[in-house]
Amino acid sequence: MLALLAVGAPPHAAGEEPAEAFRSLDQEVQALKKEVLDLNRELFVLEEELLFPANTQVAVFVSMDVGAFFALDSVTLMIDDKEVANYLYTEREAQALLKGGVHRLYIGNLKAGEHELVAFFTGQGPNLRDYRRGATVRLEKGVGAKYVELKISDRAVRAQPEFIIKEWE
Repeated sequence: MLALLAVGAPPHAAGEEPAEAFRSLDQEVQALKKEVLDLNRELFVLEEELLFPANTQVAVFVSMDVGAFFALDSVTLMIDDKEVANYLYTEREAQALLKGGVHRLYIGNLKAGEHELVAFFTGQGPNLRDYRRGATVRLEKGVGAKYVELKISDRAVRAQPEFIIKEWE
């Protein structure tokens, strides 16, 4: 009977309390979690660099300014007559854009040369009517990354929304 009691005792180091053993194990687990997150972040950066090299990369962002004449529902993006992105915004995302947020709509690769970018904006316009409007720009893609902003702003003089495509260097 004595032998059974000695074998059934919990395994921990001599003089170490079970609570201390759990604390040190918890600290090790937290350290491992942090290492995994750091490795994941590094892998994400490497993946971005591999999939979208800086010399062919193009990124398109959506922003809003004011928004009294237009409530955004969705954006469709076409490059060289090919649909590359279509995004349906939630109410919360649209509110974030109105508060100064910027949404990365698309990231991809384009070879050097001239390209046509067309964006279609769908939402509610003045007088709560359904509204669909397009904006087009021809852009010259050189060596290096190209950043494009699709900006929705209000044109108070005409009481209409305005859709501007701006290239960033």
